[in-house]
Amino acid sequence: MLHLRLIVPQDRTDEVVHLVRHTVGTTHLVVMPGVALDPAGDVVTCDVAREAGDELITSLRELGIDESGSITVEETDLTLSAHADRAEEEAPGEGADAVLWEKLADATHEESTFSVTYVAFLSIATMLAACGVMLDNAILIVGAMAVGPEFGPLAGISTALVQRVPRLVWRSLWALVGGFAVAMVLTAGFAWMMNGLGLFTGAMIEAERPNTAFIWQPDWMSFVVAFLAGIGGTLSLTSAKSGALIGVAISVTTVPAAANAAVAFSYQDLAQTWGSVGQLAANLGGIVLAGTLTLLVQKALWAMHRRRIRAA
Repeated sequence: MLHLRLIVPQDRTDEVVHLVRHTVGTTHLVVMPGVALDPAGDVVTCDVAREAGDELITSLRELGIDESGSITVEETDLTLSAHADRAEEEAPGEGADAVLWEKLADATHEESTFSVTYVAFLSIATMLAACGVMLDNAILIVGAMAVGPEFGPLAGISTALVQRVPRLVWRSLWALVGGFAVAMVLTAGFAWMMNGLGLFTGAMIEAERPNTAFIWQPDWMSFVVAFLAGIGGTLSLTSAKSGALIGVAISVTTVPAAANAAVAFSYQDLAQTWGSVGQLAANLGGIVLAGTLTLLVQKALWAMHRRRIRAA
């Protein structure tokens, strides 16, 4: 269930209450007249089944409640109520299949910001991956992939493309490209520093490295894995199963490829540099394509389901 807390201008309360009451899948409607101070108005709360949430939120925004008041949405972990059970039974579809587009857009917008924290995490992940490729240590590579925050901008691009929001596309693209550019420059400097300390050597980058050589040798499997990971990551976001994102993060080689490109460039190994860049591009492209197609399919299936329910 979703819990909605609304601040509504007093002259719009009846309209909002009517909307909530006539939305299938809602329950626990409460109206507290005149208790809101900033913005001033009535507070209206209700619970709604997840599969009916997007329709209700969209209708509230069409009424302008987000402009004249506020709309706050929270996920409820546990609701013990026969009324809630009945509301979920009446709501069309399954909650796990429903996409809350407003929540998805908000989440990807936050994760697609070119911020100091975002760049710091991406740079640290890339430096960890640099240690992994130089030591041919798969454990360090996996750890670096788990730390990398790059799925946020990738999901932001897919969401913005499906929702047709060009501004968010450019914002996410800037976070992605700019973030990797800064991280790779810092990692190249890190490699020079480690070389000066005698911890990295040219022999390490030229070694066979059986555990990590795949990073700079892209093939069609690189794209296939990234495509599947993109589907999994997008489904984890839309179904609120964020724990699956860890599995997605450690299944693609975006961060390791960026790290190997930076380290190889610092040692003037252009073959590995361009191979790693190709691996990075294949992974990024596969994830964005998969995420966009997944959201388009979900949007189409849910629209078909709603039309079928209304026709019945």
